[in-house]
Amino acid sequence: MSRRVALITGITGQDGSYLAEFLLEQGYKVYGMVRRASVEKFERINHIRNEIELVQGDLLDQFSLISILKKTRPDEVYNLAAQSFVPTSWEQPVLTSEFTAIGVTKLLESIRLVDRNIRFYQASSSEMFGKVRETPQNELTPFYPRSPYGVSKVYGHYITVNYRESYGLFAVAGILFNHESPRRGLEFVTRKVTDGVARIKLGLADELRLGNLDAKRDWGYAGDYVRAMWLMLQQPQPDDYVIATGETHSVRDLCKAAFSHVDLDWEKYVKVDKALLRPAEVDLLVGDASKAREQLGWEPTVSFEEMVRMMVDADLERIKSEENAGQ
Repeated sequence: MSRRVALITGITGQDGSYLAEFLLEQGYKVYGMVRRASVEKFERINHIRNEIELVQGDLLDQFSLISILKKTRPDEVYNLAAQSFVPTSWEQPVLTSEFTAIGVTKLLESIRLVDRNIRFYQASSSEMFGKVRETPQNELTPFYPRSPYGVSKVYGHYITVNYRESYGLFAVAGILFNHESPRRGLEFVTRKVTDGVARIKLGLADELRLGNLDAKRDWGYAGDYVRAMWLMLQQPQPDDYVIATGETHSVRDLCKAAFSHVDLDWEKYVKVDKALLRPAEVDLLVGDASKAREQLGWEPTVSFEEMVRMMVDADLERIKSEENAGQ
């Protein structure tokens, strides 16, 4: 029996790297699509570079997508590529919409033209709920996005549904709530906190500047969430699923957990900076993943506290090794 083949866009990101590891463990041949860049950023996948194959392409260049699909002949395509940092979406709204919205259409259209048997996963986002209409949020909760990123994700979500219903593609969307890990980008608040805690603990910083401490999120572990992506593509029928822990924590809770892990009082170091507040805030996101539990058999395995400790420990280790290398 030949190995199943998967193509991951956004393989160099947090989710892409965890998904690539998971698929390799399942025995897949894994291809990762990367954009041509003068500086390669492969640190998240360096440990598996010899086990995966990278192909050059761009979500905005449909010809490159068609060429990659013809070359790699994937059974499954996971679209994780996007301009995914919400604050940047206000600075670059057009670019965000091109990658995060139109790019999805180009990829779906390429699949329709090359091989309609390919199973497609679209990374939808809890940011689509934005100014929430109900709590908790499930697959039927109306969307009210509050950022260009959220608006773009709504388009990507519905165009996926549209191609499923119009062309019979096996196309699914995972509405993933916030998921974090030591591989999260330093610009995201969870990683900004754990990196800041590590620097303060090691005497390299004396304060941590944050925006809205009252914003509440449903934070899970990225390694758990990529397993849900795969499970969605193994089902007999395509459908959309909310993936979440069902628990909510504020940024203040995050600070308490991270600082207490290294025996520090967070209130001595955290400073609120109004310049870091969003133009339109999303105050509360918490997901109802009961459909995923029942139909996919998916459950989160890492708690919020465990995840925060894992991230703080990883940042402590990384900064110490950087300091040693510098000396």
